[in-house]
Parts: sequence; C-alpha cells; structure tokens
Amino acid sequence: MAGDLSTLEACIAAEADGWRLDRALAAALPQLSRERLKKLIAAGHVRNADGSHARDPKSAVQKGQNFTVSVPEPEPAKAVPQDIPLDIVFEDEHLIVVDKPAGLVVHPAAGNADGTLVNALLHHCAGRLSGIGGVARPGIVHRIDKDTSGLMVAAKTDKAYEGLAKQFAAHSIDRVYKAIVYNLVNKSEDKIETNLARSPQNRQKMAVVEPPRGKHAITHYKRIQALNNATLIECRLETGRTHQIRVHMAHIGHSLVGDPVYGRPKPALKDVLKRLDFNRQALHAARIGFIHPVTSNALAFDSELPVDIQELFRALYV
Repeated sequence: MAGDLSTLEACIAAEADGWRLDRALAAALPQLSRERLKKLIAAGHVRNADGSHARDPKSAVQKGQNFTVSVPEPEPAKAVPQDIPLDIVFEDEHLIVVDKPAGLVVHPAAGNADGTLVNALLHHCAGRLSGIGGVARPGIVHRIDKDTSGLMVAAKTDKAYEGLAKQFAAHSIDRVYKAIVYNLVNKSEDKIETNLARSPQNRQKMAVVEPPRGKHAITHYKRIQALNNATLIECRLETGRTHQIRVHMAHIGHSLVGDPVYGRPKPALKDVLKRLDFNRQALHAARIGFIHPVTSNALAFDSELPVDIQELFRALYV
C-alpha cells in the first residue's frame, strides 16, 4: 500500500495471448471488473513493465507480459436527500415499506452516486433513518436488484434495524416473488437447493458452485400459469443471496424472461420483447411479511404485478 493507492501485479496468461488489454487484465485480476479496469487504464493507473503507461484498453497483449495496476482507495459515499417520488405501502415512526419501481437503484455505489432509493428515503424521512447501514446505506436491511420491482422494508430507528436484521438472518421474513421464466415449467412445485458464489469468470455474476464454496441458498417455486414458451411462477425465498432467484431458475433451465445477465432471449419471444420494449428481468417482489421489531405485531404486504410485467403476461397468455 502506498498512500491512497494499492498496487496489483498482473502477468498475462498463455490463454490470454492476443486478447484486448482490459479483457486480459480482468482474467488476471478477477477482483476487478472489466469496466473498472477500463476506467483505471483511461486514468493512467496501468503501467507496462518498463514503467510506461498502458492507456489503450483495446490494445493486444502477449502471454508473459507484466503490468502494474494502481487502484485508488474508494472514497466513502455519503447519501444526500433528494426529492424522488416514493410509493409508500406502510410507515410508522420505526420503519417504512415501499414498492420500488424497476430501474431504481437501492443505495449509492460506484456508477450510481445519487438518484437512489436511499436518497429518496432520506428526503421523505427528513434524515430519520437508522445509521447502522452506514453513510451510504442508512436504514437498508436488505436489497432487491435495480431492475427488479416490488416491496422493500427500511428501518428508521436502530432498534427497528436490529430487529429486522435478526429476522432476515433467521430466514423468518416471508418473501414471495412472481416471475415469468422461459419455457414450460413441468413441475407444479419444487425446491432448488445449491451453494452460490461469485463467478470466477465474471465477478459481476453469481454462479452455482460445489460446497464448501459459496453460501447455502434455497428457493421454493411453484407454477402459476403456463404461457406461450414461458411460465408465470411464484418463488418463496428461504435464504436471500445475491441474484438468488435469477441464478437458481437459470440453473434449472428456466432463466427469467428479459434477464440481460443470466438469460438469452428465446427466438420465439424476441419479437414480443422488442414490441413491448421489455428489457429487464421479469421479476417482482410481490409479498413481504415480518414481525414488527418494536410492536411485535405481525405485518404482511402485497403488491400487484407492475404494468410492464402485466403487459408481458397478456402478450404471452395462451
């Protein structure tokens, strides 16, 4: 470590001979994404063995070449209040339940410094959110993906945060999702149980791995309605791993319709997706239930499928 930079050494493997610099470095340094490396190259943080800057991410590399990558320490992000509309399902002095639209990022991070759910909550709650999640994630006990819609709960007090966090850790939160997946799901219901971890080929993706690697993940699903080359299903999470439903359904051959990461558009549905301009995973957090961490009352909330998934359902209805 030198000052505010950490230095990584990379040697180009034989199988990466002739690859683009950014791709080869991403293979040599899996802890850094290819997009992150592109930015580091452009900023002059990548040097050749002779000390000169490597500034072109498209340049071809040779096996055995050595590079030095200087990675700046991340600057802590501090979320600021922003007046962003919220669909509030429930709120009291301790917590708030919102119906998040697709496209809204949950908390500030690299590439999304503001315009997030956290910014909206800080404005709506006038700063009254539990600080346990940190300056960038106040009150955030759990997340759903940017392009997943549906119900989320956030804590306004530390007591609520701690109580909700315990329920999430104990897997006692009732979380039900609805999704449209490719192909006909033959089983009326089933359970998927695997371990999940970051993909060694692409650190932006999760993958099914063999124990003892990864974290244990369980998804229960059942068929709701057969569609044209697709199926509407309901998923109940027993655990809550990153991208769990998306990875699990892809693992059994039923990736989510529209999923840009874990699925590929089926030829039979390409025209429908294009006509509807549907370009996100068809996944919606339809129900959340929990014990109020302060009052001990049992709470449960439901959310109808959003308009875009309803339109997709109608277009695929047999």
